[in-house]
Amino acid sequence: MHTNDTLRRTLRISATAALAAAPLAIGLPATAAADTPPAGGDATYYQAILNPLNGSTGKGQLMLKVQGDQAWVSENVQGLAATFQNGPYPHVQHIHIGGQGTCPAPSADANGDGIVDTAEGKDAYGAVNTTLSTTGDTSAKAATDIKTAPSGGAFKYERTITLSPETLGALKDGTAVAVVHGLDPATLSPQAQGEKSNLVPELPLAATAPALCGTVTASQMSQVPGGGVDTGGGATSGVEYGWVFGLGGAAFVAAGGALAVSRRRDGAHRG
Repeated sequence: MHTNDTLRRTLRISATAALAAAPLAIGLPATAAADTPPAGGDATYYQAILNPLNGSTGKGQLMLKVQGDQAWVSENVQGLAATFQNGPYPHVQHIHIGGQGTCPAPSADANGDGIVDTAEGKDAYGAVNTTLSTTGDTSAKAATDIKTAPSGGAFKYERTITLSPETLGALKDGTAVAVVHGLDPATLSPQAQGEKSNLVPELPLAATAPALCGTVTASQMSQVPGGGVDTGGGATSGVEYGWVFGLGGAAFVAAGGALAVSRRRDGAHRG
């Protein structure tokens, strides 16, 4: 049976190996520009109610204003795991496509560890196509870049991004799903506490397991309802210091490419 102390020791060992393998600039805040909604022209609005998965206590709301291939994304999230290793907890988040357009049921937990991990939920919500990062790349290549993920237990995210034709199509046909990742390790079963992420083996399962999920649907609303979220620095508050660098962030980002290749292979096998 693994304890949180064992996990922390394992992470420190992984960090040493990762940092030795690749240099990593630390102490630089990941920030996003103060974006505003695109002006002019006809717009289509979409929304998602982000409900908890895997015993998460979080919740959230997501709104997209889409004009052409430009989307202004506005999101409020609260109740997620706030800290780990004495630093702000990064929550990578995405728009998934190519699945059933739903969030996974507990029955998707194939290995019986009490957690529907990202791979187990793929049939329901599909693969990552758009990454809701605070800055930089928003493609699937940035799916596991924790340096540009919103962080903390509550945050407000706002950013204008370019959507791929595939994501635009999924939005129109109602099969796009928003997923926010990152669970508190202490809430996992003893079995799950001892498991590694099936996306980034240098990290524990909790780091990449889904915490919030919601199907993105057409909406008549034009803004995310406010209230109830302590933003703790808002959309521009990225992962500034703390445990992400101790985990070997460079290895985590590099794993994003492997993740994309793995997903393409999975799709080929399924096909």
